[in-house]
Amino acid sequence: MAAKWNGGHSSSVLCLNVSAEGLVASGAERGELALWHGGGSPVAQLRLPQAEDVTSVVFSGRRPSTLYTSHGEAISVLDVRSLQEPLERFHVNEEEINCLSVNDTDSFLAAADDSGAIKIVDLESKKVSRSLRHSNICSSVAFRPQRPQSLVSCGLDMQVMLWNLQKARPLWTTNLQECDREESPQSAGQFFNPPLAHSLSVASCGNVFGCGAQDGKVRIFRVTGVRFEHELEFQGHSLGVSQVLFMPEAYWLLSGGNDGKVSLWDISSNVGKQQKSPAKSLHRRKAQAAASSRKDGKLNKVASNEHPGVVPKLTIEHGEKVNWLSCAEIKGSRRVLVADQTSSVSVYPLPEP
Repeated sequence: MAAKWNGGHSSSVLCLNVSAEGLVASGAERGELALWHGGGSPVAQLRLPQAEDVTSVVFSGRRPSTLYTSHGEAISVLDVRSLQEPLERFHVNEEEINCLSVNDTDSFLAAADDSGAIKIVDLESKKVSRSLRHSNICSSVAFRPQRPQSLVSCGLDMQVMLWNLQKARPLWTTNLQECDREESPQSAGQFFNPPLAHSLSVASCGNVFGCGAQDGKVRIFRVTGVRFEHELEFQGHSLGVSQVLFMPEAYWLLSGGNDGKVSLWDISSNVGKQQKSPAKSLHRRKAQAAASSRKDGKLNKVASNEHPGVVPKLTIEHGEKVNWLSCAEIKGSRRVLVADQTSSVSVYPLPEP
């Protein structure tokens, strides 16, 4: 059964984040922001100016008292020790922001918006240092741990991109629909339910990341140098995957869907095999498989890396469409925090690794 955190919001909770010190921030519609200390009632609340929906909240890793929040086209920087007027405000995006990410060194902030733009703010100079772009809504962006100049992004253009801040163009791009066609040319269903990419999360190693999409699938990629390879995919939900979140443990992944379910996956055995194998890159193997299948005139199934056998360690029948997931240690044990269409935050226990 879920514990419910009530009293922080009067409308739908849209986003969550947990600081290194265990403080939980939640953002909701109409500019509502709340802070929680692991109990069932908020310790501080604030309504941001213009009462625009709070779409993303993220704590600084270096300074846990600093909280970055996006509301409408603006980003406010707050001090959670005294939750009052913002210390600073950035207005660098032209359309509503969907996701914020701050790098490990607290030197750059990325803001992805509805125009497809990702604005990179240099937090020292307080200016935009780069403007990156998708061709449609950019739904998620994430800096890679231990690599402060590197980030990944995804969007409703079905593109997943790898960036380095020294370049304005992506280092590597994958189109999820083309990726699916390569793997299974007969999957006509993709045309009716295209894999619009909703969410990204990078594992603590910095080299493996997951992507959740509208077709209900979770795809796992591995970064190798200036590119990434499609390593694994599995059907995670019966409707779109709205959220994915890697936990601190290597390759434990949470997913939340529009089907009202939250699942916990352990993909360490699937990902680990690729990691230890000195084999050629998956991309090269796939190209060879495609060439041989053209010669044979039939589909070479070896090229597929869909794993129907990947099963969740835990499935929570939450019942509401999931807006955001986060993970916190509360009273000595781990919990998954779920934001949905209601004004409450739901809290579920998680198994120990």
